[in-house]
Amino acid sequence: MSWFTKAMSSTLGKKLLMALTGLFLVIFLVVHLSGNLQLLLNDEGRAFNVYAKFMTTNPLIKTTSFILYATFIIHIVWAILITVSNKKARPVGYAKTSASTNSTWSSRNMGILGTIIFIFLVIHLKNFWYVMHWGPIEMVQYDGQEYRDLYATVDIAFSQLWYVVLYVVAMLGLMFHLFHGFSSAFQTLGLNHVKYNPVIKFVGVAFAIIVPAMFAAIPVIIYFKNL
Repeated sequence: MSWFTKAMSSTLGKKLLMALTGLFLVIFLVVHLSGNLQLLLNDEGRAFNVYAKFMTTNPLIKTTSFILYATFIIHIVWAILITVSNKKARPVGYAKTSASTNSTWSSRNMGILGTIIFIFLVIHLKNFWYVMHWGPIEMVQYDGQEYRDLYATVDIAFSQLWYVVLYVVAMLGLMFHLFHGFSSAFQTLGLNHVKYNPVIKFVGVAFAIIVPAMFAAIPVIIYFKNL
């Protein structure tokens, strides 16, 4: 077994991979949100459809997407490995604990929060990613060029109350997941300092609230617009 394999299979190595993949996914959230916000423009979906075509045809973006898929898988698998490893290390809980005074609720329930997000991802990918690549989608024209009308697909999905509720619940799960994950990633990477920790914590909390809230607002706005 090479030194790299040994390092990555250790508890510290697993946490390091979790931190790196987590921060990469944070960047993805910002990019994804910037695209989704175009759904709210009053242009009958033109900006979003043009954006979607660029994201699915640009060679650099397509290559990056494969890195993104791998990142998701690594983040999920390593989270499971860490959870299993922790349970094996302490199969029997302490007789008396005061977890609420030593850690936050989100840090104690990262497994549950991650499961909620994973279930949402499966449904979300089936409804959009799968349909985008292999589903029957109407075509629209802008300036003589054809585009798949992905806006119509999103509009139909966000007209269903159950899906809007699921989306909002998943974003609440993401918010709590980020509360712990953001600052924890910096700590794991050793990028913490007494002087800068308050700034990292503030940015982490702000990101954890604002980004999921903006994601959640999109289906809610579209749902009420279609009533």
